Amino acid sequence: MLVDKIKNRESGIMVYGITPPKKGTSLEKIEEISERQIERLQSLKIDGLILYDIQDEKSRTSEERPFPFMETLDSFAYSEKYLRPLTIPKIIYRSVGKYSPAELSQFLTSASPDENLTVFVGASSKSQEITMFMNDAYKLKAETNTDLLLGGVTIPERHQSKGDEHIRVFDKISQGCSFFVSQGVYDVNASKNFLSDYYYYGQEHNIPLAPILFTLTPCGSVKTLQFMKWLGISIPKWLENELTHSHDILEKSVDFSEQSWLELKSFADGKGIPIGCNIESVAIRKVEVDASIELLRRVS
Repeated sequence: MLVDKIKNRESGIMVYGITPPKKGTSLEKIEEISERQIERLQSLKIDGLILYDIQDEKSRTSEERPFPFMETLDSFAYSEKYLRPLTIPKIIYRSVGKYSPAELSQFLTSASPDENLTVFVGASSKSQEITMFMNDAYKLKAETNTDLLLGGVTIPERHQSKGDEHIRVFDKISQGCSFFVSQGVYDVNASKNFLSDYYYYGQEHNIPLAPILFTLTPCGSVKTLQFMKWLGISIPKWLENELTHSHDILEKSVDFSEQSWLELKSFADGKGIPIGCNIESVAIRKVEVDASIELLRRVS
C-alpha cells in the first residue's frame, strides 16, 4: 500500500500523473477518456495515481503561454465519479490559493484516507491573487482530517538560485507533509545538489527524511519543450540543443529521463535517501502519452 510505503519511508515508490479532462467536455467524451485511462493504467505496476489541480500561472512570467490555459474538471470529483474501477490510491492535488476555507474543508472531510492522499500546492508567484494562504491550509488540514496523508511540492531547480529548497521541505514536514513530489526534472545536478543538502541537514538535525518523488516528463516536440520551460522546468542549454537537433526528440527525451532516474537513484541509494518516481505527460498527444508509459515501464 502506498500509504504504508510512505510512512515507512521506502524507496522505489512509483506513481503516474494525469490531468482531468477540460471543463465543458461532453459527458460522453469524459467517459471515453476515463475508460481509456483506466485501460492504460490498470495493468501497470504503479503504487498510486496523481490527479493534478491546474491553475493559471500567467502571473509567474510575462512570456506568452505556448499552449492556452484551459480549466479542467475538479480532480477529486473526476476521480470519484469516473476512476473508481482503478483500484489504486489517488493523490489529489489542491492548489490551495484558489479555494475558500469552506471549499477546502469540504474536500478534506470527503476524501477517504484509505483511498486518497493529497498534495497542497502554493501560489505560482507572489503577485497571484489567492483566497487562502498555505499556512492556513495546513492548519485546516490538521483540524479537519488528520488521517489523510499530506504531501508537498518541491522544486530542486530553485535550490540553484536560492540554496534553501531543503529548508522549505523540512518546514513543510514540520507542518504535516509526509512525502514530496518534484517539478519535472531535466537538470540532474540541481536535483543532486538539493538531495545532498537535504540529506546532510537531516543528519545534522536528526530529522528522518520523507520520500521525494521525482517527476519525469517526456518531451515530444519543440513546442512541448517551450511549454516545459514556460512552466519553469530548468533545461540545461546543452540538453536543449540535443533535444531540438535530434531526429527523434521524443525518444531522446525518454532515454535522457531514464538515465536521469538511474543517476538520481544511484546517488540516493548510496546515502539511504528515500526517493521514488512520478511519470507524467504534459502534452495530450497520444505519442507523448505512450512515451510516458514506456518510460514508466523502463524505470519500474
